[in-house]
This record gives sequence, structure tokens and C-alpha cells, in this order.
Amino acid sequence: MTEHYIAALDQGTTSTRCIVFDRHGRMVSVAQHEHHQHFPQPGWVEHDAAEIWAVTRRIIPEALRKAKISARQIAALGIANQRETTVLWDRTTGTPLHRAIVWQDTRTSGLISDLSSHVDLPDIMHRAGAPLSNYFSGPRLKWLLESDPRLHERVLAGDVLFGTMDSWLVWNLTGGPNGGIHMTDATNASRTMLMNLETLEWDPVLLGVFGIPQSVLPEIRPSLGTVGVTVDPVPGIRVCSVIGDQQAALIGQTALRAGEAKCTFGTGSFLLLNTGADLVRSRRGLISTVAYTVEGEPPVYALEGANPAAGALVDWFRDHIGAIRSSAEIETLASQVKDCGGCYVVPSFSGLLAPHWVTTAQGIVVGLTSYVTREHLARAVLQATAFQTRDLVEAMNSDARDAGTLAQARYLAVDGGMTANNLLMQMVADLTNVPVVRPMMAETVALGAAYSAGLAAGYWADKAVLRRNWKKAAEWRPHMKPDTRDGEVIRWTHAVRLAAEWGRLTAT
Repeated sequence: MTEHYIAALDQGTTSTRCIVFDRHGRMVSVAQHEHHQHFPQPGWVEHDAAEIWAVTRRIIPEALRKAKISARQIAALGIANQRETTVLWDRTTGTPLHRAIVWQDTRTSGLISDLSSHVDLPDIMHRAGAPLSNYFSGPRLKWLLESDPRLHERVLAGDVLFGTMDSWLVWNLTGGPNGGIHMTDATNASRTMLMNLETLEWDPVLLGVFGIPQSVLPEIRPSLGTVGVTVDPVPGIRVCSVIGDQQAALIGQTALRAGEAKCTFGTGSFLLLNTGADLVRSRRGLISTVAYTVEGEPPVYALEGANPAAGALVDWFRDHIGAIRSSAEIETLASQVKDCGGCYVVPSFSGLLAPHWVTTAQGIVVGLTSYVTREHLARAVLQATAFQTRDLVEAMNSDARDAGTLAQARYLAVDGGMTANNLLMQMVADLTNVPVVRPMMAETVALGAAYSAGLAAGYWADKAVLRRNWKKAAEWRPHMKPDTRDGEVIRWTHAVRLAAEWGRLTAT
């Protein structure tokens, strides 16, 4: 009998990978390639969507070759993607009309400030589940149309398609200009500020706020369900799931019941709490979002908090400061000192997101003295991610108490590349005051995409099967004394306020 597998396409901020999984959720093969990061101006971050598609065309057949299997042995393909990253392309030729504007990009800050003075902010928050911010796709699309009147004309004429990276990849995989499917799922649509969280449809009021014609937008479909069949680069593979990367990680961690949470540490760090069928409105600055949708079933919602500069901060320390030669080196360097020497780093490269939401905030380093060394700075860089995670966990626990039906975090399930940093994970446990648990499979974004596609295709019978695949690899328990933690949090909170104030001063 021929063995069958599930393939997952994980399109991330710095690279795209294709991973083949077996029925036990084990990796059979991996093909991965990076793409270029473009920083044309301060605060601008761009990707070449054509390059990302070229990489995708390369890695899918490569993953099959490494697994020594044919396309006929792939029961389904699941896609997970970096969210909010925005691209417009020519529907006739398939050519991107600009570099994709990445989720970390802050060019729309001025646009957000202008809009804030004359729109109904509470109504936008209620409809979209998030505050008006430069983090989301809708403001980027508005900026593109206002910056290029000719492009705006082409959009109105129906010559142009919009999408986040999921839409771009699905359209190309299923035929491109020759019948490619223009769709997105509710998890990605919920990151545009254009979809109504209750109806899961494009919202006419939100479209009016941003001046977006609905004709340019993709069809919103369930996260789990047959999308279509691939034409390129390997024909004949069923695409059975499309889902945002952080929601995929929630499924990969099998956090499938209300009250279960996960935190992914990659380019950014992202905390998601499954709230089940209840659309919980945060009072603490978290985002209400869609966890996933299944055709014919009520949507599953989540609360989310995001920190855009986790691994990105380490990359900055390596590439721009030159303090380390490799990302892995930072743990060794930071371990050589017992504290940060009174130094704190607030990495507001993209403003402050949840739970603060200060669009104009800028990154700062405070507490510098002649005593502070490279080792202290390395430790402060790692500790910044731990502090930001603590802020998100506190907000999440407060919202859980308010909701009444949700449990507060008894432990924090973590995943992503940065979880290999044991010092960082101990910092997270110390500052959140909850145990931190890492599963055997740290690449839960790809695993969640595979699980989603496999469930939709009937490859796995039910969610209980997935839970049996989950295995604990490591655990960190909090050791920091309460008074030490309280003092650290007070100083961190002051540093965050300084970052917000500095941004306001430089914005005037």
C-alpha cells in the first residue's frame, strides 16, 4: 500500500519552507530558502513578491525529492503565511505592481494620525476587532492607492488584484492568470481591518473608511476546506487549508480548546489565547481575531498580542550593531553576566503594539553607563522580548478574568526558532511567573498548516489524534523572587513610557 503524507507551505518573514509530514506529525523532509529584505527608507520594510513566488516554485519539488515521494502521495497541502503583508498585482500578467509592504512597515503612521481625527474609532475597533494602526493591511492599501493615482485608476478598472501572501501564493499555485483562485481565509482577512469579525465578510463601513473598492479584494473562505488543485510548480496537489501563521501555530500546539494559549517566538513574538466560539472584546489592548474557521461550523476566535521585534531585535544587534556574528551567539554572550547592568532596550521599530498601541513610538536604550558592556547589552536585548511577553500575558490573564469562562495561563506553550535560546525561555518564565513548555516539534506553524489541511482532507480523523502527537521537550520554571520581578517590571514600564514619549517628540 502506498504511504501518503501532508505537505505544509510556511511562507514567513525571512524565508519560505515546504515541509512534508507523516501521520505522526513527524517531519519527513524540509526545503527552505530565504528571500531578500528591503529597507528603502526608515520605517519601511519590503519584500519582492515575485521572488517569494520563485522561491515557492523551487522548494515544493525540492521537498518532494528529499522525501523520495511523488505528488500523488501528498494527500493535501496546507498553507500558512506571514500576515498583514500587502501586495497588488496585475490580474492579466501576474506581475506585482510594487514591492510587498511587510507587516513590520510603519509608513502609514501619518495616514493613521490623519484618519484618527475624523473617524469613529470605537466603531472601527468593534467591527475589525483591533485599534486603528499601521500594523494592518487596510491602511497600507489606502496608502498605495493615494500614492499612485494611476494605480488607483487601474484598481477601479478591475485590472488589479489585492492580497496578503496567502492570496498571492494560492492564485499562482492554482493557475495565476489562467484561472488562478483569488481567495483568502478569515484569519488573514481579519488582519486587514476590512473584515467584520461577526459576519466574516468584507465590511462596507470599513471599506468606506479606507476608500477600498470591494472588487479588488479576494473571496473570504474557510481556513479548513478544499481550496483548489495546484497547477504550478507540481500539478495535481489538493490545497485544503489556508491560515495565518500565528493561528497555524495555535493549531500546531493543539491549543484547540477555549482557554488554551501559545506564544510563538520568531521574527516577532505572538501570544494567542483560544476563546472558542465567543468573540471576546479585550479591555487590555489585545486584538480580537479569528483563530480558524471550518465550513459549516461556528468560527473559533482568539485574543492576540503581538511584539514585532523579537528575533528581529537579535538580527538588528547582529547586522546593524555588529555585536555578534550569529544569532545563536547572543545566548553565550548574555550568559556571561548575571543581569543587564541597569540597561533596558525597548525595540519599538514598528511603534508599540499590544497592549500599548502607540504608533509613533521609537526604539530606545536607557540606563547606559560606562559600566555597561557588550554582554550587558546582549542580555538586555533578550530581556526586552521577555518583558514584552510578560506585558501580553498580564493583559491576557486580565481579559480571561473579565470573560469569566476562560482559564488564566497555568503554563505558556512556546514554539518558534527563538525557543532554542534557553536563557531567553528562563527569562520569560521568570518575568511571566508561569512555567514555559516547549514541545518536541518547535516548528508548529508548518505543523499547524499540515494539521489543518489533513483534518480538512480526512487524513487525520479528528483533533484527538493530533493531541496524541504532542510531546514535551523542555520546561522552564520561574525562579525570580517576587520583589526582584516587581522592581524590574517598574523600571521596564518607565522605559516603555519613555519610548512612547520620544516618538511623540520626534513626530512633531
